[in-house]
Amino acid sequence: MSRIYIGLDVHKASISVALAEDERGGEVRFLGEIENTKASISALLKRLSKKYEVLDFCYEAGCCGYNIYRQIVEAGHLCIVVAPSRIPMASGDKVKTDRRDAQRLAVLHRAGDLTAVWVPDREHEAMRDLVRARMDAMNHLMRSRQQLLAFLLRHDRVYESGRTYWTYRHRHWLAKQQFDEFAQNIVFQDYVEAVWYGLERREALDRQIQELVPQWSLGYLVEALRSFRGLDWVSASTFVASVGDLTRFDTPAQLMSYLGLTPSEHSSGGKRYRGGITKTGNREARRMLVEAAWCYRYPARVAQEKSDVLVKQSKVVRDLAWKTQTRLCKRYRQLSNRGKKSTVVATAIARELCGFIWALAKELHPDPV
Repeated sequence: MSRIYIGLDVHKASISVALAEDERGGEVRFLGEIENTKASISALLKRLSKKYEVLDFCYEAGCCGYNIYRQIVEAGHLCIVVAPSRIPMASGDKVKTDRRDAQRLAVLHRAGDLTAVWVPDREHEAMRDLVRARMDAMNHLMRSRQQLLAFLLRHDRVYESGRTYWTYRHRHWLAKQQFDEFAQNIVFQDYVEAVWYGLERREALDRQIQELVPQWSLGYLVEALRSFRGLDWVSASTFVASVGDLTRFDTPAQLMSYLGLTPSEHSSGGKRYRGGITKTGNREARRMLVEAAWCYRYPARVAQEKSDVLVKQSKVVRDLAWKTQTRLCKRYRQLSNRGKKSTVVATAIARELCGFIWALAKELHPDPV
């Protein structure tokens, strides 16, 4: 059976195509550039299918998403989407062109040296887009608030020391602000409106996430994760949408490594050095775990809002949620008492929380016998 390995260097408007023959050390040639359109890709598939029985494609994950992958797979061919950070690179290779990138992908794919990313289905990708829109709205709201406070500070308008911002009392204080110059009043009202609009946008997306999660194929996992301390609708949805199917990881250590929560290491000869966490993988999923980890600095207990969530869950979920809380609260105190920095403690707790989340996913979706 004739097989060909195809490396695609994908850009917004064009795709560079390279071929590597099946035999190791076989011919590697550059086929040329095609337009990044469905019609051009279909023509390429038809052209190569006439000469080879098995077409095995690969391209780097990037801004163009997974539409090319889906088109190739739906046509009955093989394809992987490659993690860019895991592509082997020669330290002495200082020449980078689209042609060389496509040829290198084809050769590495033939050798089996590429790491494929998990490709979500369309439903999961839609939920991921919704979660990302919520994160964008949150970032926009934070910038709007900072711009408003910076404007007030420039004009010596400082809120009461020690008081919390964005409360009802703070909003009442904002409403009383007036400026001598008409133009400054316009600027002030524009900044205020941007803050209120950002808040409404974020809350609207929060409601949409809450309404759509029950219809999602992984909604059951989001519901169960809400039983864990520090995780709510938004954080649980963000984590699951960012990581995807947790059961694809065989061990919790693999999930921890995927999220960049394992220590970096540089060992040579008799020397061994372990540094901070690697911070690889999805940044937002890791951030959600670290934020949740701070909640375990308080003694273990079941808050009222959590009891309303737990009562709807099975005994297995309730037991695991309580085991997680008692273990991590105790661990937080132990590490703090040793004099560890609070940020280091929170990261360590986030790593252990990651293991409990993996256990929950396996419990709810066990491997088939």
